[in-house]
Amino acid sequence: AEDLEQEKFERSFDIVLATASDAEAVTNAVDTVSEIEDIGVEELDPDALAKPAEPAPAAPAAAAAPAPKKAAAPAKKEGAKAAAPKKQHQSQSVRVDIEKLDTLMNLMGELVINKVRLEQIGQTHRMSDLMETLEQMDRVTGDLQNIVMKVRMVPVSAVFNRFPRMVRDVSKELGKEINLTIEGEETELDRTVIDEIGDPIMHLLRNSLDHGVESPDAREAKGKPRVGEVGLIARHEGNNVVIMITDDGAGIDASKIRRKAVEKGMITQDEADRLDDADAVRLIFLPGFSTAEQITDISGRGVGMDVVRSKIEALSGHVDVETHIDEGSIFKIKLPLTLAIIQAMLVRVQEEMYAIPLTSIDSTVNIEPTDIQTIQNKEVIVLRGEIIPIVRMEEALQVPHVKDSEELFVVVVHAGEAKAGIVVDNLIGQQEIVIKTLGNLFAGLKLFGGATVLGDGRVALILDVATMIQQ
Repeated sequence: AEDLEQEKFERSFDIVLATASDAEAVTNAVDTVSEIEDIGVEELDPDALAKPAEPAPAAPAAAAAPAPKKAAAPAKKEGAKAAAPKKQHQSQSVRVDIEKLDTLMNLMGELVINKVRLEQIGQTHRMSDLMETLEQMDRVTGDLQNIVMKVRMVPVSAVFNRFPRMVRDVSKELGKEINLTIEGEETELDRTVIDEIGDPIMHLLRNSLDHGVESPDAREAKGKPRVGEVGLIARHEGNNVVIMITDDGAGIDASKIRRKAVEKGMITQDEADRLDDADAVRLIFLPGFSTAEQITDISGRGVGMDVVRSKIEALSGHVDVETHIDEGSIFKIKLPLTLAIIQAMLVRVQEEMYAIPLTSIDSTVNIEPTDIQTIQNKEVIVLRGEIIPIVRMEEALQVPHVKDSEELFVVVVHAGEAKAGIVVDNLIGQQEIVIKTLGNLFAGLKLFGGATVLGDGRVALILDVATMIQQ
């Protein structure tokens, strides 16, 4: 283990492993390590291993016996000096425990909280010298914050590299011809997020291969090329990284989804009839939902899409789907670039303060109580010709009602394509906030993505916009 940790190997290494698990379990366990490019597992005869191996001249010791597991680390591996081509001038790197980086991030957060507090003191007492110094401090802390964030970043190619082989194997198994294109693999994500997104992407890719892309004969009958196209795309959008899994297959039939959901008792026929096609297709993310007529090794067990959604939401992300019959589907995963320090809008509901992430906000508007209309038992407002459903924060969060205000403020937020207006009593203003997790005790509170400590020491809860819109 020490030799691996210190990277005393070139592109690959061999391990002899004694285990009661089968070859598939070993492969799956090793496959979760994002830096590993390729694994070869070979079962050995225990009797052959018991005999001393003949020393092979000028060969590494592990090569004397056939290797049960071969793992090749790509040259891009973090801090992998041995894996890089040998040059005179190598960029030097240091391995750092991720816990130390977490501590550094926490200290950075405390620095931001104190900086905000100093800004409040400077504004209250109108101390110009302090404000000038704080402007310089703001620049320095901003640069420091960017560097701390970048230290934790890893290119998504660490995850994407394992999929071409999987697509090749699965398409062969299904008797389909599929071409995988990968874009934006240099896009960087937080290391903790990188380790978690492999499984959701694998689920979505397998789904596209099995349900999405048709067989070559069926494609030809529809006038499409025999070879199906599946895409894996990563790119930056503001403070988020978007990962898209696209295919040019059959698309998802909304009427079939409605029928299956009603059959399984997940929704009533009335509810199914009221859903538009986009919302009906999103029913595939419900737990236990599956449209597969038969269960295969690839899919159809009714686990997958709900697991994908819960995993992505656990990373403070959001997953959505767009589909067109006979044109294909796009699954879109949106993940925050950083899970530590964000810009947020502070709002007041009665006596309580809440924070709404700025990346989720479209606009803020002042309205009169008479501007709120009711359509199909739902309260809505009309903004620039668009009908937007509203959420009263008092009711959603069960805040004790004190008095009616003559003027209401609405924060229009979005999650994917869906929009909603959050009715609040007052807008406090924009502020840089540090996200603190709520801990296991409050794990059931889905409406909140965490909490933050404000400059004056008060705690404000951070709203999870995607969950609020879904509910």
